[in-house]
Amino acid sequence: MSATTPLVPYAFTRRDVRPNDVHIDILYCGVCHSDLHQARNEWGGSMYPMVPGHEIVGRVVSVGHAVTRFTPGDLAAVGVMVDSCRTCPHCQMGLEQYCYQGMTGTYNAYERDGKTIAQGGYSTAIVTDEKYVLRVSDKLDLAATAPLLCAGITTYSPLRYTQVGPGMRVGVIGLGGLGHMGVKFAAAFGAEVTLISSSKSKAADARRLGAHQFVHSADSADMKKYRGYFNVLLNTVSANHEYDPYLQLLGLNGTMIIVGLPSKNPEISPFTLLGNRRSILGSMIGGIAETQEMLDFCAAKNIVSDVEVIPMQKINEAYERMLKGDVRYRFVIDLASLKQG
Repeated sequence: MSATTPLVPYAFTRRDVRPNDVHIDILYCGVCHSDLHQARNEWGGSMYPMVPGHEIVGRVVSVGHAVTRFTPGDLAAVGVMVDSCRTCPHCQMGLEQYCYQGMTGTYNAYERDGKTIAQGGYSTAIVTDEKYVLRVSDKLDLAATAPLLCAGITTYSPLRYTQVGPGMRVGVIGLGGLGHMGVKFAAAFGAEVTLISSSKSKAADARRLGAHQFVHSADSADMKKYRGYFNVLLNTVSANHEYDPYLQLLGLNGTMIIVGLPSKNPEISPFTLLGNRRSILGSMIGGIAETQEMLDFCAAKNIVSDVEVIPMQKINEAYERMLKGDVRYRFVIDLASLKQG
């Protein structure tokens, strides 16, 4: 495997189960846009062979003798990280994603031993320390739950951090894997939600997902009408775009949250920030405790992702479709297809 070749079958062996490990039979794994970026080395630093996938849902097969939270047969999930230093102030605060030494990604990262390369969820099984394994309710559709482990927590965490709730006006920029979850969560938190998109065709789906209003970002008159309107903007767009037109939509002390990752750094006018004392906030997934909180919230509110389930054999086709925006709104791999060869 390399940055310029399609994904192909690759055989490897997971580590033996250690005292604190949980061995999970993977049932479903979401396909995140970052999988494509890393498989094709678009962010740099990719290591091969690589097994992508960090939106993992499965069933526990076995556990180490020191494990206390899981037993064989339990539903379980693994998200974007599988370890961290555990001792730094951020880890102690439950913000493992901001570990001083760097979190250990579920794939394309070295394990804490500095030698073993972690491999992800496009596989039949995974072995992970129980501290980084999450519980999954049997009330939820498992395939549609998988994307919650990245797209879900990536949008849930900053909306909680900015205390989105009743009486607030939230604009979600972009309606893709992240954006559709942002709409669902902001609406569930009781906010007035507006979907902002360059595509008019997204208006009906936005309302189906819970948005109350729609703004066509390619229409200057529509954008002008909403200047100074929002308390919070959740920017989920990964394509290169200007920030200033969106920042102008923020009212006094408004915040634009960045969760989309364009390949080029955007230009920002300091005058736009000075107006209305606006701010820009970056946010990266969530800690383990908050991710569990999000999964429990989704079980209570019956919130899952809108997904298209595919066999493993169609992953390269899915990548090409994802680049064209041809997915509503997340591909999820049924790993039974890999187990059958």
